[in-house]
Amino acid sequence: MKDLMGMMKAAQEMKGRMEEFQNKVAEMTVEGRSGGGLVVVTLNGKGEMKGLKIDPSLVSDDVSVLEDLILAAHNDAKGKAEYEMNAKMQEMTAGLPLPPGMKFPF
Repeated sequence: MKDLMGMMKAAQEMKGRMEEFQNKVAEMTVEGRSGGGLVVVTLNGKGEMKGLKIDPSLVSDDVSVLEDLILAAHNDAKGKAEYEMNAKMQEMTAGLPLPPGMKFPF
């Protein structure tokens, strides 16, 4: 019975940590850049695009270059967001006996 109570307490603590983690992720913002900073995309921790800045020098008849730069900046920001979330998750789960490769949903 003592072990069951300990497990329940640990589960409650983990739930609190997960809620805290989700709040931090929601508040997080990352910027992705491409074209040497000519295109900047801002994402929140959920991967939603919150901002887009395009240097006026890119606006021309050839839209394909601009489209490629926007995609590259978005992917850069998304990669940074995933890295930050994984780093925060590792901090939060340090010391927990989790199976290798187990990931929590964000």
